[in-house]
Amino acid sequence: MRFFATMTLLAALLLAAVPASAAPVPSERVVLAGGCFWGMQAVFEELHGVTRVVAGYSGGSAFSAHYEIVSTGLTGHAESVEITYDPSRITFSQILAVYFLVAHDPTEINRQGPDDGRQYRSEIFYATAEQHSTALATIASLERRHVFSAPIATILAPLEAFYPAEGYHQDFVAHHPDYPYVVINDLPKLHELHERFPNLVSRR
Repeated sequence: MRFFATMTLLAALLLAAVPASAAPVPSERVVLAGGCFWGMQAVFEELHGVTRVVAGYSGGSAFSAHYEIVSTGLTGHAESVEITYDPSRITFSQILAVYFLVAHDPTEINRQGPDDGRQYRSEIFYATAEQHSTALATIASLERRHVFSAPIATILAPLEAFYPAEGYHQDFVAHHPDYPYVVINDLPKLHELHERFPNLVSRR
């Protein structure tokens, strides 16, 4: 019960209303890694204010940004999603709330669920100094409140490049909802997202 109350309080703090703005706000982007990009893409595509999510690779070179090579775990790449969002409709803190509390387990090191290897690490590739400071503050808050039973293993690094994954990986969950891996590992995340953050889910 105490854990649930803590999570509820944290969610409330992270889900502060986005201030209204009279002038159009330019879109922003961030690249997040947290295990297989199929489920990550499916989760973030559900959010209002998120205008585009692309599955791909970040952390390595353009030459090695191919699934068969990345799968060796030796390229430096992490399976990632590039999220483009409208900061007047959803804040980076709200995106991070979903990232840490729904999209993956940030305490696992170089693995996520059934997937093992450095390409499945937890990492935030921030695009701005503000994203960096917000990520640091969010991690500090989660640690201070002991939301997880183990230390957060998420790495922070500046975004240098993002390479879209092969076409057959894009929107994999939407195209293959009955695929066994998706049923076991990804659909429960979507259910949890709708349960925990209904006010962030797009009505489209």
